[in-house]
Amino acid sequence: MGLAIAPPDLGPALYQRFRRRLFPYALITPSVAVIAGILAFPLGMLVWLSLQHYGLRELIAHQGEWVGLGNYQAILTDPLFHQVIVRSLAFTFACVALTVGLSTLIAMLLLKVSNAVRVLLMSALVFVWATPVVVTVDIWQWMFDYEFGVINYLLTQLHLGNFIHHNWFDNPLQGWTVFVVIVVWGAIPFVTITVYAGLLQVPNELLDAAQVDGAGAWQRFRFVTAPMLKPIFLIVICLSTIWDFGVFNQIYILLNQRPSSDYYTIAIYSYRESFGVTQYGIGAAIAVLLVLILIVVTLFYVRETVRQAEIA
Repeated sequence: MGLAIAPPDLGPALYQRFRRRLFPYALITPSVAVIAGILAFPLGMLVWLSLQHYGLRELIAHQGEWVGLGNYQAILTDPLFHQVIVRSLAFTFACVALTVGLSTLIAMLLLKVSNAVRVLLMSALVFVWATPVVVTVDIWQWMFDYEFGVINYLLTQLHLGNFIHHNWFDNPLQGWTVFVVIVVWGAIPFVTITVYAGLLQVPNELLDAAQVDGAGAWQRFRFVTAPMLKPIFLIVICLSTIWDFGVFNQIYILLNQRPSSDYYTIAIYSYRESFGVTQYGIGAAIAVLLVLILIVVTLFYVRETVRQAEIA
């Protein structure tokens, strides 16, 4: 008579595996629950409003007219919306590229200067970051003022042309250049400090070994520093994309709350449809599309960040 062999007890092993997989989700559940509780109702109402014809009459009557996807169809077939999307994407790309590039250069400079200079530069960056947007835009508005702007005066005094009574916003290309400068100037402090913190984590032994092997400064950055900073670059690029794609305050305030269609970003376009011509349903639909675009961008960068973490 053969002996019966009892199957191994897999309970503890399965429990440990189950626990390891669920533990990270348990840690983020409270924060996700709070965020969902705060945003669920407003986002739900935004989507609900985007499916209705909701103008001034409907606002007074507190009753919209159901149109389904009609608002989205009207937006997607509107040539102005196509121009706004292309303009917003180009503006975002320019701002993000300049912000990350200049911030990386400044962060690497901070590694080379003395402690006193480093403290001075870091203090200036924090001061810029801490200044409210409205105050910042008011200062830039004075600097580019048509009659009393210091930029026009300096350029004229440097004999770079006659900029007396030059209006930078008559030409959309010049106007958008000004806005890129303003947005990049305001975003550089956060990105610089973040990249600088990442540079401090790069082992000097690796850089010294690469230098001994004959690698130049650019090669050391490309093959040693940049790969180690890739997760940080992904984070700052993702955040910068979200901020710059939804820029509103800088443009709206600097143009005295009356931006022309040449200066519409998708956020200003949504505001204009909602509160300028009281088409709240269309404005809500534009806002929903803005959220969807940013979700797609965020998911891409999150996926890349997770993939980099798994490789590491």
